[in-house]
Parts: sequence; C-alpha cells; structure tokens
Amino acid sequence: MRAVVLDAPGPPEALTIRELPIPEPGPGWVLIEVRAAGLNRSELHTRLGLADGVVFPRVLGIEATGVVAAAPGGEFEPGTQVMTMMGGMGRTFDGGYAEYTCVPAGQVIPFRSELPWEVLGAVPEMLQTAYGSLTVGLDARPGQSLLVRGGTSSVGMATTVLAKRRGLTVLATTRDPAKAPALTEVGADHVLIDDGEVAARARELVPGGVDLALELVGTPTLPDTLRALRVHGVCCFTGMLSNQWLVRDFYPIGYLPRGVRLAAYGGEADDLPAAVLQEFLDAVAAGTAKVPLARVHPLGEIVQAHRDLEESRVAGKLVVSMTPST
Repeated sequence: MRAVVLDAPGPPEALTIRELPIPEPGPGWVLIEVRAAGLNRSELHTRLGLADGVVFPRVLGIEATGVVAAAPGGEFEPGTQVMTMMGGMGRTFDGGYAEYTCVPAGQVIPFRSELPWEVLGAVPEMLQTAYGSLTVGLDARPGQSLLVRGGTSSVGMATTVLAKRRGLTVLATTRDPAKAPALTEVGADHVLIDDGEVAARARELVPGGVDLALELVGTPTLPDTLRALRVHGVCCFTGMLSNQWLVRDFYPIGYLPRGVRLAAYGGEADDLPAAVLQEFLDAVAAGTAKVPLARVHPLGEIVQAHRDLEESRVAGKLVVSMTPST
C-alpha cells in the first residue's frame, strides 16, 4: 500500500510517500481500506515536533474514512462504511495517511451514505469536535448567541453549521476579509474581521455580551474572547490555530472577567454517537446541512496539502483522497 511516512519532525517536504505492507489486524482491531482522510492541525503539530508521545517513523493522520477490509473479532462486516479518529492514530500507531489503516474496533463508527468519499472524508474529526464543543463544552441552547473565534477553520465552520441548525445566532471571525463570504455561506449571522480585538464589536452586536464563545485560535486571543461574554457566559477552549495553548502565570481573578466561565473540550471517537453522525450525513444529503470542504488533494500531493494547512490558505477542511483518479 501507499502511505505517507514522517521519519522525524521537519518541513512539509519531510512527508514522504512509500510502499508499506498492508497492516494485519489482530483480535479487537479493524483493518480499514481508506478512501479519504481529513487533514488536521494535530498532524501539523506532529510534523513540527510540537506533539508529545509520538514514536517515529510514523504514518500521520488522526482520522480516516473508508470501508472495513477485515475485522477478525467480527465487530463489523467487510464492506461496511466506517469512520475512525483519535485514540493514538498517527502518534502511537500508524494513522490515516495511507491506503489502509488498522485501528481498535472501539474507535470505529459505522454509517450509510452515498455522498462522495471526499465529502465523507472531511467529516469525522471536524464533526466530533464541533458537536462536542457545542454540547459538552458549551451546553448550547436555542436562542443563544455564539462567538466563533477562528471561524474559517474547519471546526469553526462546522460549529457554525451545527449552531444554526440548533437555532443560535452566530458571530464568526476571520483575519482575512477575502474569506468572509465562506462564513456567510455556512450560515454565520455576523462576520467579524479579526485584528486581535473583536470583543467591543461583538458587544455592539449583542448588547451586554454574547452568551457563548468558542476559542479556536488559542491563548493569544483568549483574553479578548472572554471579554466578549456576558456575565455567566461560557467560553470553551477547543483549538490552538496559533500553536499556542499555555497561559503563563495564570491568575484567575485577574485573567477572567467577573462572572465569566471558562471550559475546555477535547474528544475521542466515542464522543461522536453513530446516530448523530448518521443524522448529519442524511441532512447533508438532503441539502439542509453543509460540509465545509475547502480542497481535495490526491495522496501524491500531501506536501502541497500540508503547505495549504500550515499557511491557512483555505477556509474549511482539507482532505486527501486515496482514489488515484482524483
């Protein structure tokens, strides 16, 4: 099989395509023939040497979408459409940047859909993170207002899609005015051009402050995001697009605005119920929900795909297709 291997941290050119043996699944593991794999900041962190617990050489990729090739334990029938994510993929064992990947059965989610594989490949980690942030992290309710900081990221756009389906008013940010239409297309009610300070403009749109905020940029913008919230408003820290996630010399009383609450979210495959995944895919097929797919690269263009990822060239999700003709 073809696979993308990283021998050690480095630039995009450190990702090399090699022929590797197809993995052999043992009991409790599932071999998946990968049709498409989404790209994530997590893989960028690994390539840059910012991730902990990675053993090299490694096939990157914290998610994959495809069909079951083998399941010795009988958990899934061969040919079943499945998605998988997290659980050590691309870090402690080889991940989704390959024509086949082998993962624990417990992190495999079955589904049924006739959507194109490239669209399906954009969904797993993006949907899991957006859904978990809205439910576990924010406990979002219809009628509330939500500020999405880092709105043109794949998770930011997916969160906007889900939030609008839940009846929220969404304020989404982008640093690039050229990307503003992409936020409007996925349903954002207000687009804020992010110059580092958006709290005052958010408060002009929502007097008293927004109910909820999703922080996807990281600690550089977190204080300003917190200032956009009303008393008893909640901010969920989920992403680190800035590659900065530590708050140095954290003094809660001085850092947190009075009465504002700070939560966090990080999830695994079992945080995305199969019923939620299926409902979302059905809604996309029916035209009532949108997958923010930005660009599809064939596997042979993995270096270019990582350049696009690192330089934030697109709004939405980047996907690598394993189909040679793509």
